[in-house]
Amino acid sequence: MRVVLTGGGTGGHIYPAVAIARQFEAEDPNTAFLYIGGKNGLESKLVPQENLPFESIDITGFRRKMSFDNVKTVMRFLKGVSTSKKLLKKFKPDVVIGTGGYVCGPVVYAAARLGIPTMIHEQNAIPGLTNQFLSRYASTVAVSFEGSEKSFPKAKRAIYTGNPRATTVQSANRERGFASLGIPMDSTVVLVVGGSRGAKAINTAMIGMAPLLKKLPDVHFVYVTGELYFEGTREAVRSQLGTMPNHLHIVPYVHNMPEVLASTSLIVNRAGASFLAETTSLGIPSVLIPSPNVTNNHQEANARRLEDAGASRMILEKDLTAETLFSRIEEIMEDKATRQSMSEASKRLGKPDSAAVIVKEIRRLVNSR
Repeated sequence: MRVVLTGGGTGGHIYPAVAIARQFEAEDPNTAFLYIGGKNGLESKLVPQENLPFESIDITGFRRKMSFDNVKTVMRFLKGVSTSKKLLKKFKPDVVIGTGGYVCGPVVYAAARLGIPTMIHEQNAIPGLTNQFLSRYASTVAVSFEGSEKSFPKAKRAIYTGNPRATTVQSANRERGFASLGIPMDSTVVLVVGGSRGAKAINTAMIGMAPLLKKLPDVHFVYVTGELYFEGTREAVRSQLGTMPNHLHIVPYVHNMPEVLASTSLIVNRAGASFLAETTSLGIPSVLIPSPNVTNNHQEANARRLEDAGASRMILEKDLTAETLFSRIEEIMEDKATRQSMSEASKRLGKPDSAAVIVKEIRRLVNSR
């Protein structure tokens, strides 16, 4: 099969596409791929590292407020459609799959106009503008959250598949996770992370919370600060405590996140859809601090889905303090029954076979042409 993938802007759009590619490869190593992304997007760096052939188009997103820049965006969109048609005619795909971000717009639209089967995947509980636009043209709309199908009333077909990143973490080796952190096997680990680049509010709470960690001496805390905040966070903690306790581990970035997640008992993080897919696939309880700086406040909607299901405790960033965060962690870690209940709720939300479900639907689309 020949497959075009498109999606970009953030890792939350890119990594689901990569997960779909890996599922195709597992089922048929002869699958051919082309990834079409933005010329200046994060995907232009990440996708070649995944050994996927990459082509780019020049495209930007619409501004939600009236702006002359939107006129330029329309022109770029039309040019992007033209460029995408040329790339698609040359590659001759059997299917085109969009995983979000404005780069999907011209690529999936061009494919639909050429009569190529298309799928778009929506990671968040609240759909983005691009996917809302594309839903009337795509052959299938796949959603990460059960019940979100109704957000696409104009779709020809909308199905619940989960997020394919859930499949990626299933084979993660927890022993390697412990080893990479330098933590004894089968320790209790609380992972605190603010996203790949870090988050100022969460790092500030990490620093303020450090003196309180002695109340949970049997728990290993891992602070993932992001490169930008690493030195400042480490020095601020050290100046407060005088020394770094053995059960506190401060790192700038985690390169083997699936393995580290597999060794985690509780996670504190933002509420990005791909990350939630990974944590629920493994049944990890969470304390979620949704970013308020995202389109449509979709992270809060994501977090509320987990909180309503009993899998998480949510703290809005405006209410975040070191004391509030530690009290949530302490409540969960000192009550084994609560932690177990949250873990089971998290697991029920997980969709570890997501990538396989998506590939099965894609094969159905191709075979029904």
